[in-house]
Amino acid sequence: MRKINITGVLLDIDGTLMIGPNPIPGADKALIFLRENEIRYRFVSNSTRRSKFNILKKLEKLNVSVSPDEIWTPASAAISYLKNKHVSVCNLLITDDLKQDFNKAGIFHDPKSSYVIVGDAAERFTYDTMNSAFRSLITGGELIALEKDKYWRDTDGLSLSAGPFVSALEFATGCKSVLMGKPSPIFFRAAQEGFSSEGKIIMIGDDIITDVKGAQDAGMLGVITCTGKFKPDETVTCKVLPDAILSSISDLPNLLNENSF
Repeated sequence: MRKINITGVLLDIDGTLMIGPNPIPGADKALIFLRENEIRYRFVSNSTRRSKFNILKKLEKLNVSVSPDEIWTPASAAISYLKNKHVSVCNLLITDDLKQDFNKAGIFHDPKSSYVIVGDAAERFTYDTMNSAFRSLITGGELIALEKDKYWRDTDGLSLSAGPFVSALEFATGCKSVLMGKPSPIFFRAAQEGFSSEGKIIMIGDDIITDVKGAQDAGMLGVITCTGKFKPDETVTCKVLPDAILSSISDLPNLLNENSF
């Protein structure tokens, strides 16, 4: 079997490196291995509850130094998208924490704006906020989905993500959302910027669709980890075959040493 040249690794956070606020055992050693072997990596999170600052604070618990430039989020992609369209006000259906990233970029909330940004707004998903978004869209607005995940694994179990709420707005208004996060090819292309093009990029995550299939559709290797929400029968029900399966991120050094793809 021909050995594959791995030039970069994209790492999901929730369910892959951490469960809630707690690092998965061996996550720090996997990152140290990548650094010692001069394999570039970047953290790519579909989480849309937290600002980049608080994602950075969370990653500090891995006891490995992290730079803000090593983090790519759907909010990062959305801000770039809005700036290119010269948009500075949006109906922001997101958490107050994530709103900080938009405000720092000069983009502010206006419930009457025709641009609607939807992330995992948690407790801010109410009838009033959803109806406000509906009214912004029904007259010809644009629906921008930071992500469309169905659910994610929190410390107390599986929890709804933004996808069901985006789908509800699409159903009610007839709008088709513009997706900023995984599995959008735009997201993956931006996340690997600066990596060498002479080898393969690996995406490691716990979602068979957004992480594995999204990466494969973008020309990367998609690796699933079993510490998050992934269920073994999803390879059949979703008709997606990962390039490798890890019981935990702690097995990453062995996967790369054996090059068993």
